[in-house]
Amino acid sequence: MSAETSAVPGQFTRRRLQFRAWRGTRPFWAGLFVMLGGFPIMYFPYAHLQVGHLTLAMATTAGAGSLIIGVLLVVLGISLWFQKHIRTFAGVAAILLGLVSLPVSNFGGFIIGFLLALIGGAMAVSWAPGKPSEAQPAEETGGEQDGAPEVGLGKAADGMVAPNDLSGTSPANGANGRHSAG
Repeated sequence: MSAETSAVPGQFTRRRLQFRAWRGTRPFWAGLFVMLGGFPIMYFPYAHLQVGHLTLAMATTAGAGSLIIGVLLVVLGISLWFQKHIRTFAGVAAILLGLVSLPVSNFGGFIIGFLLALIGGAMAVSWAPGKPSEAQPAEETGGEQDGAPEVGLGKAADGMVAPNDLSGTSPANGANGRHSAG
């Protein structure tokens, strides 16, 4: 076995696909944005910037408040990853903490942390778990003539031929007012 060969072939691909499946079942990106929003909020009040021989201290009187807001945002981001059922609460809390960080923590971590917390909170509130796709059974089309299907007619539940609503907004076709892009 040489240094270039991996110990288990295909293990990286398998782990990557496992992570991808795990990431798809929870508000992963919302949690990441909320967590990333907490770091500048809690870092900048304690940072010292060196410009040549001049030291700029960006400490504020509310340094403890900035630290608490930043730590809470990081905890909310982690909890979005591992407890997806609290996504609405965590999203609203992240938005409120981001707004509170504007006056408390150097304009919300110089606007960077504020924007990341707002975007992540909005993503968490709007995230909804997906439904697993089911295999669609192939339906027989009885109205085809010369290989071309009849347009505008479809079979109703009782077997009668009924006009087909092609708008995509009929509750009868399961679209529930939403249009599909595909």
